[in-house]
Amino acid sequence: MSNPHASAPVYLVDASVYIFRAWFSMPDQFSDAAGRPTNAVYGFARFLCELLEETGARQAAVAFDESLTSSFRNEIYPAYKANREPAPEQLQRQFAWCKDLTRHLGLPVYSDARFEADDLIASLARHCRGQRLAFCVVSGDKDLAQLVGTQDSWWDFARRRRLDAAGVLAHFGVRPDQIADFLALTGDAVDNIPGVPGVGPKTAAALLGHFGSLDSVYERLEEIPHLSLRGARTLPAKLKKNEAAARLARRLTGLDPDVAGVHADPNVGRSSGDGDALDALLDGLGFGAPLRKRLQRQRTSNFEGL
Repeated sequence: MSNPHASAPVYLVDASVYIFRAWFSMPDQFSDAAGRPTNAVYGFARFLCELLEETGARQAAVAFDESLTSSFRNEIYPAYKANREPAPEQLQRQFAWCKDLTRHLGLPVYSDARFEADDLIASLARHCRGQRLAFCVVSGDKDLAQLVGTQDSWWDFARRRRLDAAGVLAHFGVRPDQIADFLALTGDAVDNIPGVPGVGPKTAAALLGHFGSLDSVYERLEEIPHLSLRGARTLPAKLKKNEAAARLARRLTGLDPDVAGVHADPNVGRSSGDGDALDALLDGLGFGAPLRKRLQRQRTSNFEGL
């Protein structure tokens, strides 16, 4: 008998995006009996429910960021993400609850002090590709679009935008494999990554469309003045002057799949989780019956009839 779920993708979830989104958008009246905020974990729990209800995912994994200041990128560039305020204690506590919630739901959890969630997802994506499994990266972070292959997709769940490789090209102006080079040229203000001043998204896309890669751009600077490109005559000098910054940025925007403890033997299979532990966590958080029922239903629905 054929497996009706064989062609379904593995869902690789970038948890932090949805936790931060809930932290900033959910009302602050959500709190536990001790008065501690629970708005971020409530919003994240609702997101997970919606994702599982909509997809019926049987294979998935959820990656979390540990710190804004301890990744290997901070070793390369200390100012990396320095423009962001550290997460307050109230949010750090909710990150821990979100991890527990995810585990109790039966979803594999990945986090690492030195590697970011993006790198963990890159490692899981490589595993999926090695197993000939299509995957869907669930994130609003455009950095992760660089992982998309011919059978994969990038899904900004909150904005209902799901892109395959052709969609990435149409939306961002470059192929998935060019995203890291694109961000190295334009910079990424969200992560405090410097780029080349005067090179915006349209110019970066045009350069990569012609040359293919950042390396080729720098190998063939003399061709740029002959392109039908705004500011083409002065562009080579700008690129040359800021080559070191662009090369540094490229080391930051690329994802590293060689994450110890993940790439060796990753798990992307859901389990039935732990209903008692989930109930205890939800009791402590003070969640009401409607969301509790949805969470417990999703914990078990994946395994009914097997």
